[in-house]
Amino acid sequence: MVKIEKKIVSYQVKEDLPQASTAPEQKPEPATDGSSQTQIAEKPVPEGGATIVQMHEKVLRPDMLVGSTYKIKTPVSEHAFYVTINDMVLNPKTPYEKRRPFEIFINSKNMDHYQWISALTLIISAVFRKGGDATFLVKELQSVFDPKGGYFKKGGKFVPSLVAEIGDAIETHMKMIGMIKDNELDVHQQALVDAKRAEYDAAQKSSAEADGDNPVDGNFPAGASLCNKCNNLSAVMMDGCLTCLNCGDSKCG
Repeated sequence: MVKIEKKIVSYQVKEDLPQASTAPEQKPEPATDGSSQTQIAEKPVPEGGATIVQMHEKVLRPDMLVGSTYKIKTPVSEHAFYVTINDMVLNPKTPYEKRRPFEIFINSKNMDHYQWISALTLIISAVFRKGGDATFLVKELQSVFDPKGGYFKKGGKFVPSLVAEIGDAIETHMKMIGMIKDNELDVHQQALVDAKRAEYDAAQKSSAEADGDNPVDGNFPAGASLCNKCNNLSAVMMDGCLTCLNCGDSKCG
């Protein structure tokens, strides 16, 4: 109870006054682990108050999706495989517009792999629709090895299995839409690789002219070994060190 001892000269009526409480105001105290008990998650709000739509499992499929199809021709199958990845365009016509994979289909005349390919497409599509970072699928698929052995595809890259090549197609697509950053060589690294390639080709050409042979077969010299970093037949011995003519990886640093 407060006793007023001075003369009242004016007053004001306030609406929606909170109910009086005899208890003092409680303020959040810091937790013992150093974090505050009251945490407010601040989310960036775009201009105009619009809501940024993220990919999640409750997003409804639109009538039209934007897709790309990748052809896979392997020596383990007479018929080619066609990998189609359809994307949903989120936040169209805004600065936050982006494409995210929504579903995947794999078709082929070869029916020998129909069962596991159907299961794989269902699982991958479910992961796409779940949202979040789905780039982990690439490494998981690329690490699958065929017990019968892998093969080299055009360009000299080693592929351990058909599943791994499907992972390569997904990686190519994710790089195209910006989900995976393409770690290309910078200007200085590319210049070093080109210089090493020119040096090696010159040495091999001189040796070939003396022997009357052609040392080059395809994109990289004949006799090149497999690079453990980029999986290409592009590693050659230079200056006593195994050096990759594709990605620049070297055992000498």
